[in-house]
Amino acid sequence: MRRLRVRPPRLPRTRAGRRRLVRVVVAGCVLALLPATWLRLTTDDRLRTTADVPRTDVAVVFGAGLWDGEPSPYLAHRLDAAAELYRAGRIEVVLVTGDNSREDYDEPDAMRAYLTRHGVPGARIVSDYAGFDTWDSCVRAKKIFGVDRAVLISQGFHIRRAVALCRAAGVSSYGVGVDERHDVTWYYGGARELLAAGKAALDAAFRPDPRFLGPREPGVERALADASARAAG
Repeated sequence: MRRLRVRPPRLPRTRAGRRRLVRVVVAGCVLALLPATWLRLTTDDRLRTTADVPRTDVAVVFGAGLWDGEPSPYLAHRLDAAAELYRAGRIEVVLVTGDNSREDYDEPDAMRAYLTRHGVPGARIVSDYAGFDTWDSCVRAKKIFGVDRAVLISQGFHIRRAVALCRAAGVSSYGVGVDERHDVTWYYGGARELLAAGKAALDAAFRPDPRFLGPREPGVERALADASARAAG
């Protein structure tokens, strides 16, 4: 049986050819980094901490996976930040957005249960069951839940993309990046963002419809009305 030999690509033999190759590689690197540069330049002035973020009625917490039906550590840290903002009176309502595409996986309900255990009343939590990715969550926050301004909560490596996409979707946003120790998951998330930045740039430019849109939902409006009624009473 003959063995197949895979020959490595040959480098150009001439100096001019090598220069052209270097220019192509440099151009490719520049193009690959442009979306990440766009994210940094457009969001630098919109990043805050839980201590100094402006008071805003609504916070949006993005899903980040479940472990045995409970929020993953990264998701739990996002929810902790939302609960802290609620207790400090800096937000009134939390919109939890995540994946419920199959019966045995329900991020929003797990997020709701975690928040209620940490002092956020159920009447102040609104669930978006079709937040399949960041763009979908931002568009649905605007078009389905009527959110015009929000505090977005995620990890630091993701928060710039969330802010940029929500602003492109029409939601004026500040972002709170939750600190994490730099473990394998953190480095994977950071590397993944380089690729996700390209998709984010395309989403912001072409503004596709989310995977599922559906009818308008009054959950955020009702939760804010409940907050106003309790404040007046």
